[in-house]
Amino acid sequence: MGQSEQRAEGAGPFTTRLTWRLPDGGTAVWESRLARRRGRLSVRPSPSGPAHTVRADAVSLTRLRRLNVIAALAFVFGGALFAAGAAVAQFGSGDATECASIYFVGGLFFTLGGYVSLLQVIDAPRHVPGGAGRLVTPHWRWWSYEPTRVDWLSAFVLFSGTLVFAVDLLDSFLQGLTVQQVNRLIWAPDLIGCTLFLISGHLAVVEICHGRFSVRTHDLGQWIVAVNQLGSVLFMVSALAAYTRPATGSLVNADIANWGTLTGALCFSLAGFLQLGEHS
Repeated sequence: MGQSEQRAEGAGPFTTRLTWRLPDGGTAVWESRLARRRGRLSVRPSPSGPAHTVRADAVSLTRLRRLNVIAALAFVFGGALFAAGAAVAQFGSGDATECASIYFVGGLFFTLGGYVSLLQVIDAPRHVPGGAGRLVTPHWRWWSYEPTRVDWLSAFVLFSGTLVFAVDLLDSFLQGLTVQQVNRLIWAPDLIGCTLFLISGHLAVVEICHGRFSVRTHDLGQWIVAVNQLGSVLFMVSALAAYTRPATGSLVNADIANWGTLTGALCFSLAGFLQLGEHS
């Protein structure tokens, strides 16, 4: 046998790090985020020797860089537009249609970022358990169904959240709605989208921490995950404050709703900017 699996780490049914023993006594370590974002595999040729990084092939690395740039910029622009829409709403410099238009364009960027993030998972280089510690590039796919992978599930839930937000953003153009219709067509999808963002962020934490929460200030990936999750929390605060009271027809707290959206959007924009540095 070329290799035998030595240890699998993760949480629940999800595996985020695998360690194999090599025929010469060394080890190979695969981590899902490093392989997906940077195309890297760590190999220690012998028990006493230094570890070195094995990279995916040039085709895969080029693919990873392009997908990473597209996803990162989509979140940078999407977050910036959401922040701009919230600022217009808060400071009263535009009408409801103008705010809805800004949010809608920002939502298109968020949806693009969510889908490209899913493509990063689907088309990431894969480890080869039977090989001598290497990564291979799969054939390009636009879709796959892999719910047993935590990275796929996190990206899929994120993308689903952006699609739900799209329903909310489209409905926000409707005029003459009753309070009940506003809560059902606009507020409810907003709340569901925020919930999906929080779930996606939690799964990303599980992936990068391998099921055991830890703080590594030098780890750029962990900073990105943390900032994104903070943005999701702020979006949820905004959504809860944006509920329209049936008795009065007013929001629970318009200021919190606007500032929650603005600061949460800036978090996603910042995380996208940081993601530009997370490349192979």
